[in-house]
Amino acid sequence: MSVPSSESSRTEIVSGRPAGCPQSFCGCGAAIRVFGRVVPELNLAANWLRFPRTSPAPGMVAARRGHVFVLEQHIAGDVWKAYDANSGGHATRIHPRSLRGYTIVNPHAA
Repeated sequence: MSVPSSESSRTEIVSGRPAGCPQSFCGCGAAIRVFGRVVPELNLAANWLRFPRTSPAPGMVAARRGHVFVLEQHIAGDVWKAYDANSGGHATRIHPRSLRGYTIVNPHAA
């Protein structure tokens, strides 16, 4: 699937590893984005799978063993603009990501 060429499909590097996060920091970066702070038990991406399953929506999280990212805005099909910590080269990016292979969870559910 091709991603539409628009402002929402642009890749932007927003930072590196956030302060207080471990070397593998996707879970930690997602926790900072969602909760505003480091949540040590969420440093492990697989622990995000403990949250209830949900449908894709802004603020929800795409998780699998080994990686996690926060959904920001729907682009097209299964492609979302995502806040993606440790998305390669130790960078945190906001960029288009496919949800293929990920489970969508609601970190705000009790």
